[in-house]
Amino acid sequence: MGKRFDFEYIVIGGGPAGITAATQLAEAGRKVAIVEKSKLGGSDVCYRNMPQKALNSFSHLYSEAVAGARFGMSSASMRYNYPTVQHWKERAVDRATKVNSKKGLEEIGITVLRGQAHFVGPYDVVVGGQDKQVSASKFLIATGSVLNTDGISGIDAVPFYTAESILSIPRVPKTALIVGGGASGCEVAQYLAELGTKVVLVEAADSILPNENEEVGRVMSEYLAKRNGIKFFTKTKVIALERDKVSARVVFVRGGQERTVRVETIVLATGSKPAIDIGLKNAKVSFDKNGIIADKTLQTSARNIFVAGDVLGGQSSTERAVYSAEVAVANMIGRNKKFANYAGFMRIVDTDPQIASVGRTEAELAAKKRKYKRVFVPLSSISASIAADFRIGFLKILADSQGKILGATMVGPHAADVLQEISLAIRHDLPLVQIASTPHPANEWSAIVKLAARRLLLSK
Repeated sequence: MGKRFDFEYIVIGGGPAGITAATQLAEAGRKVAIVEKSKLGGSDVCYRNMPQKALNSFSHLYSEAVAGARFGMSSASMRYNYPTVQHWKERAVDRATKVNSKKGLEEIGITVLRGQAHFVGPYDVVVGGQDKQVSASKFLIATGSVLNTDGISGIDAVPFYTAESILSIPRVPKTALIVGGGASGCEVAQYLAELGTKVVLVEAADSILPNENEEVGRVMSEYLAKRNGIKFFTKTKVIALERDKVSARVVFVRGGQERTVRVETIVLATGSKPAIDIGLKNAKVSFDKNGIIADKTLQTSARNIFVAGDVLGGQSSTERAVYSAEVAVANMIGRNKKFANYAGFMRIVDTDPQIASVGRTEAELAAKKRKYKRVFVPLSSISASIAADFRIGFLKILADSQGKILGATMVGPHAADVLQEISLAIRHDLPLVQIASTPHPANEWSAIVKLAARRLLLSK
């Protein structure tokens, strides 16, 4: 390391990708610093995924208990204590953040720098305004993403919640309007509805969860409407938030007409965009509206700067962010190139029932004019569905003529766990016949995978 550098490596961003990278660099004996403007752990641990998972553990359980009369439960007087629910969430978050605390990182040799990082050159960043300037021979950018509110006016003048901040709301609202029917919007909508909120969800696309196979949106909108009372307005675009002396209003366009509705609580779950406002031009790092541009080794146009996590754009998940950090670190410190391979990474929507997808969708295959076979197996086809009295859902598998799995989607209990073997098959090119010939427990949810694989093999 040249004498002019304060560190060998500086990691910008203290979320899962950044902490993974900094830890691996420190374990390799490198002098490394990590820069974080907020809480270590990032959105995943502190604000979004862990809080949502903890709260869903309660809300799904509560909702099922309320509906438990069919099993013989006396649940008509079921109640909950909301402050206790929030306390449980905070305990879960505290436990998770202790794993990667400032003290813990410093104990393994990582210098923690607090503040917003901004490049002033390819080898220098200012941290926290003009308070401190530090340098490094190499950087890893792992700044994640921020809420995308493009196309909506009035957000600076009207109070609203995000999919993160709504999880810490001091009281459960009587009514709420959710803007956005993607994964976050559906998760928040069901969470609030399970606690008793009357929820309306607005989505600009033709159906909710538009990035998944078309059956997902149809099945889930019908189920969430029937089970949780959620009202859906698709093909509806929110263009503005307004406020008068009485309440907040949401302005939207539907069927070519502009309309306005008054609401108590507004939640923007409008998706995310890469957090790239860190002086990338000063560092000579190329980027566009989709994120930072990098090659398969995750090296940017500036040869000493690499990138990992959501700031790359595209599909977002904790495991994908961590994996990209591992690839970037390997290429930052090693001579043998390692290329990012995202085959087999799942997309998960943590509703009840859970939604898990892996590989290509039918729309993606059709766009590429790729031939494929498909099998659609209702959840009611297996005995686990009968025993649990849960028949809403399905498993769909797509494969080519040679039996190579191209994609799969499941709506049902423990969907992500059930699809894990299909994820393995996609990542390692295992043929469909190997899944069909593998023993599966007869009365468990995973039995649907064997059934689907056998049916697909027999199809023409």
